[in-house]
Amino acid sequence: MATLTFEDVEKLFSGAPQYFARSEGHFTGAPHPSVAFPFDEELEIRDLTDHTQIEDEAWRGVTAWPHIVRDRNRRRLSEKPRAHFAPRCRERPNMLSMQGLEKGSMGYQAALEMSVSDSIQEEQFGFQGIGSKPRAIIEARQKMLTAKSDLRHLTEEAVLEQLIKNGGRYRTDCFRDPGYTNTMYNELFLKLLYPPTKPIDREDPYSLPVQIQALVKVLAAPNIWIDFSHVEWRIRLGQLLWGMRHDDGIQDGEIEEGETEAEHMEERYWLLLQILLACELLARLDAITEGEELGIENIRPQEVLHFEKNANTPVKWSLLLARSWLDNIMVTKIEKGTPVAENRPATTGWLASLTGKMTLSSQDWSAAKGQVKERPAFEIRGKYGERQVDGLIHFARKLRWPDIDLYETRISRTARSTADESTLSSAPTPGSANTKRTSYFGTTPDGQQASPRNKKLSAVLHPSGWISNSYVSGLMLPGEGLSHLLMATLMENDAEAMARLGPMANLCGGFVYGGKSFWSTQCIVGRVIGAGRGTVECMGWISSDILPDGMADGWVNIEVENVPGKLYIMAMRRVDVSDSLTTFLEDLKRSGRKARLWDKKNLEAESRVLGNADPNNALPADFIIPAENIYKTPAPKVMTIDFTSLNLYKTISAPSTAMNETNLTPLSGKSVQPAKIQTYPAVISFYVSTDESEGKEMTFSLSKEIHFVTAHPCVPSSHVRIMKSPSSPTIQQIDVSGSLPGSGSRRTSNSTAVAGHPLHKCYNYTAIHLSDLLARKNESLDELLNNTAVYQPTLTPGQNKTPRALVIDCINGFQPQPQMHEIPASPILTRKGSAFPFPPLTPGADDRAEHKMHTESRKRQFGSDMEMLVRALCAEKGWNALVSRRRRGCLGCAIREAHALNWKVIIRVD
Repeated sequence: MATLTFEDVEKLFSGAPQYFARSEGHFTGAPHPSVAFPFDEELEIRDLTDHTQIEDEAWRGVTAWPHIVRDRNRRRLSEKPRAHFAPRCRERPNMLSMQGLEKGSMGYQAALEMSVSDSIQEEQFGFQGIGSKPRAIIEARQKMLTAKSDLRHLTEEAVLEQLIKNGGRYRTDCFRDPGYTNTMYNELFLKLLYPPTKPIDREDPYSLPVQIQALVKVLAAPNIWIDFSHVEWRIRLGQLLWGMRHDDGIQDGEIEEGETEAEHMEERYWLLLQILLACELLARLDAITEGEELGIENIRPQEVLHFEKNANTPVKWSLLLARSWLDNIMVTKIEKGTPVAENRPATTGWLASLTGKMTLSSQDWSAAKGQVKERPAFEIRGKYGERQVDGLIHFARKLRWPDIDLYETRISRTARSTADESTLSSAPTPGSANTKRTSYFGTTPDGQQASPRNKKLSAVLHPSGWISNSYVSGLMLPGEGLSHLLMATLMENDAEAMARLGPMANLCGGFVYGGKSFWSTQCIVGRVIGAGRGTVECMGWISSDILPDGMADGWVNIEVENVPGKLYIMAMRRVDVSDSLTTFLEDLKRSGRKARLWDKKNLEAESRVLGNADPNNALPADFIIPAENIYKTPAPKVMTIDFTSLNLYKTISAPSTAMNETNLTPLSGKSVQPAKIQTYPAVISFYVSTDESEGKEMTFSLSKEIHFVTAHPCVPSSHVRIMKSPSSPTIQQIDVSGSLPGSGSRRTSNSTAVAGHPLHKCYNYTAIHLSDLLARKNESLDELLNNTAVYQPTLTPGQNKTPRALVIDCINGFQPQPQMHEIPASPILTRKGSAFPFPPLTPGADDRAEHKMHTESRKRQFGSDMEMLVRALCAEKGWNALVSRRRRGCLGCAIREAHALNWKVIIRVD
């Protein structure tokens, strides 16, 4: 038997994704996971993804990763292209990958980055809130302003005037002007910073690198600036600019902090100063980037190394903030003595207050009609308010928001008042008199920080409040904050929803409103019912017609078992360590520096297309075609699963009491919505029947915080045929000569076209049909993997390894030979010369049009009660699972991806 050549391997695994984790360089944190098709050059294949694309320009700020926006209106900003410096700093997990092709799922990259995500890092010292700061912070700031070695003392007026100047330069792109470098040097060291006491570069002391080095030194100083690598501050950014009091904010813990208006204004000053310095730094980095492209700047390698070493993560996040500010915000000065218009028409619409001007003054927050301001005021507003509002309408329509037609009409009617000024009202917010803000992820009663895997984010909603202003201004940082801002803005400006749901919102949970339920994808209920038919997902939220039994309109939080990061926290929370020890030890292996992502060598080695074979001695017999629907006991031909109910229960005892049948009572349809958001265990039920047995109801507790990942799409390799014996699972011969059906080539009776990619026999897995799994639902995962009664297609004589993956077969009425509609659906629907070509979409249509067709509008139309049931089973068992759809990718590639993730469960659906 001849060994496979490199060319043979290329053809055999053409269209097969390969999984990587590579570091981007020094000082860049955890490795970057990626999926690539190294054996393919066609863009239709290389562009395949396991996640959706951004569908609106208003949502572009959700990620710092390069991306394409599939805007339905194909809007293009009129700004001319310019050279941009891109810091090597991005959100974790990748928010593009957080929106998997399967509803309620994520992609490969996000799955690996969850264990090193931004949300699990410790809080920034001294910045737990907006109020008073510890002595270390106060002293560091005082030293910075009084030492006369770095930062000059600037008034808020001077800061805002310089921001206006920076905005003008950014729009006019004046980097190529003669004398630009000297002008920037004089402005920087005469107005903002003190000149360096020692020459930094004797050859060119006025160069841009000298200025950059001075700015980086100031921005990297500890205990002075906000570190926006922390997720909570990416949301609080808008609160500092447009919030007024501690009761108009985020509530996610129990630590109280005092905050006065003076303290808030002081923190706003330091934020504006930080934005100014970051804008100054970004302008110089942009100038150097453009100069490099034009050949007029020459940066030495040591200068690049010095920047990468000293520009720490907080500095790079400040640069991301500066880019968002310059792209989206306009600051205008109102000269002293300018009266506020008395004849401004009163408006009850919210669009005017959102896209209108936000007035900032060093003396007061607002001005009454007819009052003459004693000091200059500054208006801060977004450049693209209409774009942001259109994005909000898009979000509402995608989620099928109740009465959206009336909602959109009301917005259109108030659009004529967008130029009206919005003052910062000091009216108290309803229902928030006793709320105080703390850490974004909350705390335990004992003061320990809660795990981000079970976080609860509550917000006090306020009509046209700072949350709405944050979204409509467009000033946002990459990360999960956009999904929170979208839903909060939608609710803040729907009076009916506010009246029925109340001012408190749990943005990591769900709510019932208008005959529908809405769930954050951070909630396990959303991830499970997202698999049902008719559900819709958009920007981290899922809309469904499934309603919890007896639940009136209102917000809910779902109780799930949290996997703590520290053993002592388990004891403090009175968690049964004996029951959770196995899960706890597994969690330790997946967090921090022990996360799977850091083990990049094993990650790649354990998912190679050649397995553990020697690349120079790989034989056809080393590979198999993964078998499906082959069991010692045939699976039922017909299996019917119907969703029956979703129940939320309230505990009579304390919330920490374990869930059991004796302390749960169903919610009454007449129950009154409590003032505070309640936490409930969730239980989902189905009616299951087959053609071989009577039906029965099965109930699953959605009690574990687990995740689902969309298996990456693949494209079957054309020009490849395999020959195998019915008595052996391994391949006997591989034909890569390019012979195709109808080409006149001779076919043997054992030769078949490849409908998927081969799998090396070292990848051990066990397949089980869902009907068999339900009959043995009380068995553990290890028991299922070790059960030798289950058919194990990769185990050949001489092998005795325990399977590492359990494939749950959820395909009803399996067809052995792939039908036309079962060919993997992806942005490339067919390949020229494929063994299973598609007919033209319309008579006379160009067959190349199929290559350009996006199927994102179709790919999420999948779903069934069976898929909901198997996800519910995983949620009860605590199994993270890879969802592999037969029409999108082959089983072999899914098994390799599961090995890359080090996950043990694969859900195989039709």
